[in-house]
Amino acid sequence: MSLPDIQRAIEALPEEEQAQLATWVADRDLAAWDAEIEGDFTAGGAGAALLDSVRQQVREGKSKPLSQGPRHL
Repeated sequence: MSLPDIQRAIEALPEEEQAQLATWVADRDLAAWDAEIEGDFTAGGAGAALLDSVRQQVREGKSKPLSQGPRHL
């Protein structure tokens, strides 16, 4: 099935089912994004060195954990 075929099939769905599909696609994208972020900040991930640096700054008293900072609502 080609993308144009899928697009026509989606347009043929009732509005309620189009909304359900949109929610499903958004949830799927969010799950993929969460998995990418999780992987980035695990050992060996792209963000691991940054996270280690921040932890070192906290240990040295150069920074505070967010949980100890001011609260802005």
